[in-house]
Amino acid sequence: MYRERLVATDVHTENAHRLKRLLLEYHDFRQHKAGHPLRDEAHQVADWQAERLKNTHQDLYRHPGYHTGLEFLLTDLYAPAGMTRRDDNIDRVFPKMVKWLPDHLLATFAGLVELNLITQSLDLELAEILSQQGFSATGLDDERYCEAYRASKQLAIRERQLALVAETGQELDRYVRNRTLGWLLSMTRGPAEMADLGDLHSFLHRGYSAFRKMNRVDLLIDRLLSREQRVMDNILAGHPTPFSLPDDL
Repeated sequence: MYRERLVATDVHTENAHRLKRLLLEYHDFRQHKAGHPLRDEAHQVADWQAERLKNTHQDLYRHPGYHTGLEFLLTDLYAPAGMTRRDDNIDRVFPKMVKWLPDHLLATFAGLVELNLITQSLDLELAEILSQQGFSATGLDDERYCEAYRASKQLAIRERQLALVAETGQELDRYVRNRTLGWLLSMTRGPAEMADLGDLHSFLHRGYSAFRKMNRVDLLIDRLLSREQRVMDNILAGHPTPFSLPDDL
């Protein structure tokens, strides 16, 4: 809807150029996905993976210090359905973002956009592979998922996905430790709703609140990445139980 606004916005820094490029790619991908015959199957793949992540990391997910943050990651950052309005509003306010936000925050935003784009692209590709193999995403199980995963041959992109989780997670943690950000979010709720940006403001406030409640985010990220790297290695090696991990991970 707001592609022309993205294209017309002048940017002057490397981070702003990267964010603009990624928002355009994500905008085009969303349009492509909206008309894709396997769109619903891609959502089912995403739902299956979200549940798999909760099961693999159930000790962290149930931990009172991490639950809210992980719930935000799985329902807001990794949210293939139901976030069209939020994403359209990000496109709409992009000219103001590059004008008023610090350049390093644009870099963090770019990382989040890239992470969402990669994740949803991989989900759609898995749905396509499952269809080619004669399977539906409905009733997806470990064996079929792993077969499709190995067939995708997207190892470099999946490794980039893990790297982005680490980078953006650490950057977000640094930002939410600044109490001024919380004050600004509280003060701007009314103006955001008047500008029809309430959904975007709510997303930012939920993220701020979720990360503020977490302690030692660096330890959480290290644990998540080491486990997901092991899961990836297990799948590629054809391990019979790829999601069963040692107790010390």
